Amino acid sequence: MDYINFILDKFVDFWTYTGFANGELGNYIMILVGALFIFLAITKDWEPLLLIPIGLGIILGNIPFKAIGLEIGLYEDHSVLNFFYQGVKSGWYPPLIFLGIGAMTDFTALIANPKLLLVGASAQFGIYAAYMVALLLGFEPNQAAGIAIIGGADGPTAIFLSSKLAPNLMGAIAVCAYSYMALVPLIQRPIMRALTTDKERRIRMKPAREVTQREKILFPIIGLLITAFVVPSGLPLLGVLFFGNLLRESTKTTRLANTAGSALNDIVVMLLGLTVGCSTQASEFLTTDTIKIFALGASAFVIATASGVLFVKFFNLFLPEGRKINPLIGNAGVSAVPMAARISHEQGLKYDPKNYLIMHAMGPNVAGVIGSAVAAGVLLGFLS
Repeated sequence: MDYINFILDKFVDFWTYTGFANGELGNYIMILVGALFIFLAITKDWEPLLLIPIGLGIILGNIPFKAIGLEIGLYEDHSVLNFFYQGVKSGWYPPLIFLGIGAMTDFTALIANPKLLLVGASAQFGIYAAYMVALLLGFEPNQAAGIAIIGGADGPTAIFLSSKLAPNLMGAIAVCAYSYMALVPLIQRPIMRALTTDKERRIRMKPAREVTQREKILFPIIGLLITAFVVPSGLPLLGVLFFGNLLRESTKTTRLANTAGSALNDIVVMLLGLTVGCSTQASEFLTTDTIKIFALGASAFVIATASGVLFVKFFNLFLPEGRKINPLIGNAGVSAVPMAARISHEQGLKYDPKNYLIMHAMGPNVAGVIGSAVAAGVLLGFLS
């Protein structure tokens, strides 16, 4: 009988440690959200490299368990997940991703047509507009800055800035930023169509001039000097972005560029997505602040897209016929590379099957990468 009681007691103890005994409604809601991310990534092909790790991370982070010192939770010291999470918490995953972006990105379109830099800069207005709205909604200045950077459609930058200024909101900000990056096609297409006329959509831009290899090599060096002197606080992102691009364009470090842009980048994206997803535990994520963050992120994204398109329309008032810019590339001023540029190209072909906008759209698109990093540096410099 004693043995039976002992076994029964152990079974009761074991039950108290299971997820079934410790689960709450919020955990199950978040598990369904994670499953939805995975579903959309696989069936709709919405940024699967991001949404699958984040989706599984959300499920993993919301498996309920009884904290008994097993060191398995994301926020428990010495756990494996906590070790991975340090790259998010300390902000060193985002610079590594920027290294990969620099190594993979061809800045030729921007070098050939420098005025497209203004289009990328105009799209950053969404960040500053969202910052002001966040302040009006009662967020502290540091928190408002972390939320506002979502408007740049740049997940790594959002994680980097929020880890410095608003670590308590980082999970919600990161998931929001990556969610809207995946929703770029759905958000941007109707805005582009609503703000342009049929005639404007059919504007054909002249082919860009040929860019020399010397220009490609000098660009990351000059770009680093200019941006770093203006916003030294943006060095962790801007420095490695231009470093990666120099590895690509020098023609002497192809192996390093390939590693940074493929294997290293893939590893960091996997770990970043998984740990960001794990950080969305129901007790911290299902709050009114999260709802506000998602609403602000959406408005910032809409404003950024509209700002880019409207700026091109305004800029065209001062350009002669034959040199006007197709406003459909204005959406590419956000930092979602190369998805935003592909949307510009797709919309251009829809109204003129021979109007190829992809190379032109890459100009403001890569400018948006630089612009979002500069904006993050500005906010960090003012508020840290």
